[in-house]
Amino acid sequence: MTDRIPEGWRECKLGEAPLDIIDGDRGINYPKQNEFNETGYCLFLNTKNVTSNGFVFEECYFITKEKDGKLGKGKLQKNDIVLTTRGTVGNIAFYSDAIPFNNIRINSGMVIIRPKIEQISPEYTYQLLKNLKYEYNIFATGSAQPQLPIRDLINIPILLPPLPEQRAIASVLGSLDDKIDLLNRENQTLEQMAEAIFRQWFIEEADEEWEEGSLLELIELVGGGTPKTSIAEYWDGSIPWLSGKDISSNHKTFVTDTEKMITEDGLNNSSTKILPKYATIISARGTVGKYCLLAQPMAFSQTNYGILPKIEGCFFFTYLLINHLVEELRASAYGCVFDTITTSTFRDSEVPIPSNTEINEFEDSVSPFFQRICQNKMQIRTLEKLRDTLLPKLMSGEVRVRFTDSEVQK
Repeated sequence: MTDRIPEGWRECKLGEAPLDIIDGDRGINYPKQNEFNETGYCLFLNTKNVTSNGFVFEECYFITKEKDGKLGKGKLQKNDIVLTTRGTVGNIAFYSDAIPFNNIRINSGMVIIRPKIEQISPEYTYQLLKNLKYEYNIFATGSAQPQLPIRDLINIPILLPPLPEQRAIASVLGSLDDKIDLLNRENQTLEQMAEAIFRQWFIEEADEEWEEGSLLELIELVGGGTPKTSIAEYWDGSIPWLSGKDISSNHKTFVTDTEKMITEDGLNNSSTKILPKYATIISARGTVGKYCLLAQPMAFSQTNYGILPKIEGCFFFTYLLINHLVEELRASAYGCVFDTITTSTFRDSEVPIPSNTEINEFEDSVSPFFQRICQNKMQIRTLEKLRDTLLPKLMSGEVRVRFTDSEVQK
């Protein structure tokens, strides 16, 4: 755990900490697929609701009050933490007062961590659990579908500071989380405003004199590529290289970083290309139709298309056009093994063709929104790096936080 435990801290296993680890109800009353509804009394969490960024409620399933009443354990209380323990192990979400559902249950791939608040801070527990992702992978079993049973989870070693210091640590990390959340919500609002303006200009008030034409009259497709993975000199360079997994299905707009980087030699000895800042990328194979804007110039893989505006500089019109058409593009995908969209998919998509003047005027009107979103994303990246650097140092006692008498008395 650590060579030197700070004075007053306690080393123990997770199962010895003042919290309960609660499994869900997996008995005969576990909901069947036909018992889920798009609305209802109790939100029944699915794997898309508990992500590496906490709760996401874009795709929700509900059960009735009657069905909820037939189930036993596995229902959330405020200040509970949800931990995924099957498939994607280690995603964590905190059921705070800000969550807009009064009745929530976990599914069979999750557990509830319920802090005993007289002895351990719920906010600290949430941060503590976020810091254990390496340990989750160590203790998980199974290769095809990793699992982290409670019998293994309880054996993960942790350090517990006194309650006042827990609160001080949680306050520092929570303030960073709050700032990140505020910026993310601002970005969501800004993008919704830009989308509404796009609909107004080009859908609701479309000029009847605009002629229909191919989508390829408005955009240019650029193919990607992958440097040979067997040649080490092509990798770990300074050029961001975007693959399909870098495009989050939950957070559109800007991608600021990529998991892998390539070198100049990798760029020059493969079919990959560098796209400029503000270019759009869309996934074209496998999980098709995930898309994003680039926050900086990037190369990209052959499973994606780069999309550039035919009208110079109109990057955000292009992005919003793809946003509007993405469901149509997904519906046109085909393939026996993998869904695929091709150049033909874009060529066969018919759209009204506005004048260059109108597109340029629109670009001018929405550019401030996207420039602000990009600035926010870069700030989010900085705050996340600071938080992720501080988290293990605070949890190990390497960095200590001052706390006041008022925090001792809470």
